[in-house]
Amino acid sequence: MKEQLIRFMRIINLVQSRPGILAKELAQRCETTERTIYRDLEALSAMNIPISNMGHGKGYSFISNFSMYPLDWTEQEALAFSLLPSMLEPVSSLIPAGFDSAYEKVMGTHNREKKQRTDIVQHVADIIQLGTPAYREEGQSFLFDIIQAALSGQTIHTVYYSQYRDAETERLIDPYYLVPRDYRFYVIGFCHKAQDIRTFRISRFKQVEVLDRTFDKGDFNLKQYMKNTWSIERGNESIRFKVLFRGDAVRYVKEEEMFLKPRMTQRKDGSLLFEVTVNHDRELLNWLSQYGPDAEIIEPKHYRDVMRERLERWKRVYET
Repeated sequence: MKEQLIRFMRIINLVQSRPGILAKELAQRCETTERTIYRDLEALSAMNIPISNMGHGKGYSFISNFSMYPLDWTEQEALAFSLLPSMLEPVSSLIPAGFDSAYEKVMGTHNREKKQRTDIVQHVADIIQLGTPAYREEGQSFLFDIIQAALSGQTIHTVYYSQYRDAETERLIDPYYLVPRDYRFYVIGFCHKAQDIRTFRISRFKQVEVLDRTFDKGDFNLKQYMKNTWSIERGNESIRFKVLFRGDAVRYVKEEEMFLKPRMTQRKDGSLLFEVTVNHDRELLNWLSQYGPDAEIIEPKHYRDVMRERLERWKRVYET
């Protein structure tokens, strides 16, 4: 079994370095028979290593873009492989010469790749400058830890401040995606406390610890999850807005980078009819407010009343 493991690694390296290598040469280089090589190739195929016979006389090659370099191990795979020497210790006298050096080369490659990935993530995290809530002193950014956890599929243990409840809670979160919205970063992932997908603002994390436990996104679809969400706040409604933009607002609206795809119709008088469906109203209404009288809600009519009441409240504030 131990000889077969070493032979598997040898076959993979040979096929990768010499695409088109024949079974006869594989047998010679591995110091075994062609019959054994055929059995090994069948076993590798069962392990989802995509080595394929390219045709008579054309030898064996990897199909698709499969490669053993980089190793691209998960933390769980790396841990399992690192335990191999201790598991083989009872039969160390039966292990052929060369195993130790081969093992060290593989682990060395993994450690080098891990450091390179860490350096890249740290560099990205350093470039991204996050703001600090006005009520807090400038503190530690957990962006690096969260990016690292999301890339390696690891759960994080956090202390999170909830603005809605004005309270801090401990949570285990599987960080699926990082999403930038309105000069902020949010984590979308599975919250073990709520047993559901939740959205967390990074600046509200008070502590973050990356755990050894891993997670799987399953069939989670970010686009479906964020469907009809104007920015980050999600709802359960389906509200079709029609807004008429006039004046300079038309040019600015056309240049807006939006997360939804609105329908925009240019009119002969220079105005712009803007139509979009959202699942929550607050963020869209706040966005419209910046354009003042140059943005008029046409439908739903109920929101004309909502906007009118908002303007009357503002007026009363400044009248007093």
